[in-house]
Amino acid sequence: MARNTTRTPRPGLPRHRRTAGDFGKAFLAFVALAALLAGVPAALAHFVGWPLPHSVPSADVFQREITADVFIKALTALVWLAWAQFAACVLVEVKAEISGVGMPPRVPGAGPSQLLARQLVAAVLLVGATAASLTPGLSQLGRTLDGGNHHPAVAAAERTPGGGQEAGDRADGAPGAAADRARPAPADATAEELHKGTKFYRVHPPEGRHHDSLWEIAERHLDDGRRYKEIYELNKDRVQPDGEKLTEASLIRPGWIMEMPADAHGGELVEMPDEAPRVPEEVRQEIRDYDRTGPHAEDRQADDQQQPGQQQPAQDINADRPVEAPVQLPAEPAPDTSTAAPAAGSESFGPGEALVSAPLLAAGLLAALGRRRRTSLWQAAATVAGRRAGTVPAGDAADARDALLVGADPEAVRDLDRGLRSLSAALSAESRELPAVYAAWLTGTELQLQLAQPSGEPPAPWRRGTGPLMWSVPRSAIRLPADDADTAAPYPGLVSLGTSGGSRLLLNLEAVPGLVSLTGSAADRAAVLASVAAELATNGWSDRLTLTLVGFGQDFRALAPARIRRLDDIDALVDTMRVETRQRRAALSTAGHDSVLTGQSGRARHAQWAPHLVIVAAEPDEAGAAALAELAAGSDRLGIGYLVGTGGAGLPGAAWELEVTPAGRLLAPLLGLELDAQRLPQAQVEAVVELFSAADADRGPERDPDPADSPFMVDITEAGRPAVYARLVGSYEVMGPAAPEDERSPLLHEALAMLLLHREGVHPRVLASGLWPRGVTTEVRDALISRLRDWLGTEPDGAPRLRADAAGRLILAPSVVSDLDVLRTLHHEATEGKGAGRPAVRERLLADALGLARGPLLADRPAGRYGWLEHEIIDAQLPLLVADVALALSAHRLEAGRPEGAVEAVNAALVTAPADERLWNQLLRAVHATGDMVLLAETAGSLVARNTALGGAARGLPPRTEALLDELLPTWRGAQAN
Repeated sequence: MARNTTRTPRPGLPRHRRTAGDFGKAFLAFVALAALLAGVPAALAHFVGWPLPHSVPSADVFQREITADVFIKALTALVWLAWAQFAACVLVEVKAEISGVGMPPRVPGAGPSQLLARQLVAAVLLVGATAASLTPGLSQLGRTLDGGNHHPAVAAAERTPGGGQEAGDRADGAPGAAADRARPAPADATAEELHKGTKFYRVHPPEGRHHDSLWEIAERHLDDGRRYKEIYELNKDRVQPDGEKLTEASLIRPGWIMEMPADAHGGELVEMPDEAPRVPEEVRQEIRDYDRTGPHAEDRQADDQQQPGQQQPAQDINADRPVEAPVQLPAEPAPDTSTAAPAAGSESFGPGEALVSAPLLAAGLLAALGRRRRTSLWQAAATVAGRRAGTVPAGDAADARDALLVGADPEAVRDLDRGLRSLSAALSAESRELPAVYAAWLTGTELQLQLAQPSGEPPAPWRRGTGPLMWSVPRSAIRLPADDADTAAPYPGLVSLGTSGGSRLLLNLEAVPGLVSLTGSAADRAAVLASVAAELATNGWSDRLTLTLVGFGQDFRALAPARIRRLDDIDALVDTMRVETRQRRAALSTAGHDSVLTGQSGRARHAQWAPHLVIVAAEPDEAGAAALAELAAGSDRLGIGYLVGTGGAGLPGAAWELEVTPAGRLLAPLLGLELDAQRLPQAQVEAVVELFSAADADRGPERDPDPADSPFMVDITEAGRPAVYARLVGSYEVMGPAAPEDERSPLLHEALAMLLLHREGVHPRVLASGLWPRGVTTEVRDALISRLRDWLGTEPDGAPRLRADAAGRLILAPSVVSDLDVLRTLHHEATEGKGAGRPAVRERLLADALGLARGPLLADRPAGRYGWLEHEIIDAQLPLLVADVALALSAHRLEAGRPEGAVEAVNAALVTAPADERLWNQLLRAVHATGDMVLLAETAGSLVARNTALGGAARGLPPRTEALLDELLPTWRGAQAN
């Protein structure tokens, strides 16, 4: 799709026409300069005289009383020093303005003074020959130099919400520009000929609110703004006339010289200085000096034409606020290479690859899916342990699950969440309000926040970034004290847009002063909007969030039913949001807050401050667009954000305009953004929704059981003795193969455990991501698989016990089993197999199964390993399975008149499933059946103590347990009170 823009290319800045106002400003500036340069010293000399002593003072002068005269002379000396500094600033600025080249050198410690001198000198010279290239006029007085770096502010043209270009549409001032186009040099041209045709461009000074940028230079002189990278590569790290270097594509300064590609054209360009007689001699000399640092100086005989580099663009996000300076997002943080390793494997998950490249989205989906499966598992506890919740996905759903496991980065989510909450807690402790944040950059080592306006010094361990609008913190320094664990999430509206140079950009939709529009083809827009919706629905750094979706073909409510609201059309959205907007404004007024950020800081949890983010996939008509623009005006103060997909640019009220290309790039030329977009294609959306629907026991149509959903069963007869047997329940041990080398043993055991818990197979990339969460090379991964195959050995027929299926997933032979496999098989045989109708066989099978319950899963696993278990639900399935076995065995023994055996069975299960209320209640029934009321009272006391140890002291015993105790032991409350 062609890029939309409202700016027409222009070869030069419009010539300034001097008016009576200009002459008036010049006169006033001249009077001010004269008063400051001549009037101040004259007044000091006349009224005070020489402030310093005429001879060297003796030591006793420091013991004398300080009189008023001494104090006045001390102040006078300070005024003389300030005047001298200002006079030096004026001299420096006059030289720079008259020469018209480069930024003037900075006078040490003279930030405000030099800025004042610059504006006054510019106004005086406004009526001179060089007035067309001067800095902004007197209206800019009072603005400070840019932060600690003291670099002049450089930003792309600002836009007002719903407005047009601030810089305006400029007419092309060179009708014959096409005739001046320079042709690319022929392939057989000599280096000297290429050098002779080299073109240079001098960066224009700012004009009003417009600043020159590499994008606009490329757009004017190379016909494509995206070619700014070529200009950057030609000029990076070369010393400019003012002694500085170009190190970031966004930070170019007036007066700098840019060498241009050979096919650059336009009247503003200068070829070799001797061929440009109209250029001042000083400028020609600077171009000569600059050219000596270029590639021609290294090898005149070589072809030094530079190719486009890989440097990513600087990120300048400009949101127009009437009283604020332009918002600038500096160049993206450098990618972290200290710990990252190449991703393992080149195998593809098909559409699921989109999730591999979206670690924050994948982590959120995986965590939400785990919560859903656990909830469904407990809801289905009365049936066969988790059959519905444990359904094995297939096809695209299986690929999506594997992609989630490979792509998820829970550590990044944790660091982002803790970093933001700790910042909020630290600011709250200092009685400071949260700053408005437009965006965040997350790298492998650092978290950076882009502020809307300067907010002073950040609290430790946060620190200033590249300027006053950047706060950063090393991820290794992020800590969230225990007493701040209930701090509300301060920026729940942050959502990933894409990556640039290994760094991930998150945009704060809640803080955008107006609409955010997204253009591109319908499919590309849908993929980006689906990614944003899925991440906002499941992310781990938002406590309370309302997400309204309009025009989405897929129902995303399966991902987060409590968070997502779906509306049919834009009319319904407008009606709904008008009511909420009025309510929020009234709530802010009543609370006396300027912004919802006040209510989100610290431990505050006001429901009215929870953000409401609206994503509109349906393209609005003219009336709908106008209504949305009206709603979005000032929405950043209310905690409401709008992201609207549209087929073309120019959406009314759009503060920021984004475009997604068919190649997957996310562009915002006027904002200086160019990213690899984070997308979720339609096929992957359907697969993810299928995963969530399958995990929900209350959703989806009933269907016949799929044999693939059945758990792995083993041969429990003597003939089925396994070749490799692993105990996973309790302490971990492997029997059968010879012990591996000590240094190899931990990885081999962990890999085997993962395969045993996934009898359906494990993709090699999933295995690698589980064992090496930070990444690993394909060679290392394949070497481990080879060692694991050798360790497990072969079957009698020579087939390896570790093999790959048709889909490439690693599977174990039936002769490699675990105690968990045996436990499941025994329970199945006792309840649904040969023991279902034979009481004696049933009891024996259940007793054998309960004997395998030696404790929690992998109870002695080493710290720092087996992190992949966090994404599994086996830790919830195992206690339920053990409880089912114990309940069945206890009920069987009670029916047989053996209550002591029933008590023994329940106590054995409580070792593995101490929180299962069903076991508590069965224990009370079994003890009551023994007739020993003393033992029943002791059991009641132990249950209360166990409940307290599990954190239920405030809630008390579960209601059904209390009711059962009231029936079986009416005196239990009094005994507990005593």
